[in-house]
Amino acid sequence: MPRVKRGTMVRKRHKKMLALTKGYRHGRNNLFKRAKEAFLKAGQHAFRDRRTKKREFRKLWIIKINAAARLHGMTYSELIPGLQKAKINLDRKVLAELAVSQPEEFSKIVEKVKTQIATK
Repeated sequence: MPRVKRGTMVRKRHKKMLALTKGYRHGRNNLFKRAKEAFLKAGQHAFRDRRTKKREFRKLWIIKINAAARLHGMTYSELIPGLQKAKINLDRKVLAELAVSQPEEFSKIVEKVKTQIATK
């Protein structure tokens, strides 16, 4: 039986990994061992941060809504339950976008909430 040399497959695997780490710095783009470590760590960070991104955006929306609500004499913690009582089903993403891009529409929503709170 002939001898099997595996050099071509190893080279193929190494080239594939080095292509995936193109643009990395300090030897992590051309040294296979360092590239493999960096690629695996980058994957861990990507997995973790896809979840962290959702948290960060929710925080940002809440900050925007709170700032806009305070301009109308309310706080975020008063506005959200008021929206539920007024049966206005807008999520935080849409509210934050309204607060920034269409403040007159946001003020109408806040006025509806204020009248709803005042009546109950």
